[in-house]
Amino acid sequence: MACVFYLPRILVNLAETSGQVAVQQRLVLMGLRLYRFGHVMFATALVFGLPLWLGFRVNPVWFPPIAASGSWMHAKLLLVAVMFAFYIATGRLLKRSAGGGSLPSGLSLRWYNEIPLLLVVPIIYLVLAKPF
Repeated sequence: MACVFYLPRILVNLAETSGQVAVQQRLVLMGLRLYRFGHVMFATALVFGLPLWLGFRVNPVWFPPIAASGSWMHAKLLLVAVMFAFYIATGRLLKRSAGGGSLPSGLSLRWYNEIPLLLVVPIIYLVLAKPF
């Protein structure tokens, strides 16, 4: 989750440090390393989370029935998929900037930086409340 929240902030800093080549190179390096690390973490969560999500159907005695109570798990996973798509879009912006491309304005990137918060709040609500 830290990667999803911090990578857009690196883009904001990149947009606001135009003309400072050394700072921009350092930010691009940090961003690319963070982006690669985030892919490893998302893959690890998928590898361990998918059997827990689907396992209750295969052998309900051995796996806990996590998602048997309703559709909240499907809604949560849909929001997680949207968050992963956001993360990939952010990585593409970073790679475009690293290749010499332009970024949107600092103000629009600041708004873009708030999207993960708008996704994580409903995810946490779905996990805690299990409304349906």
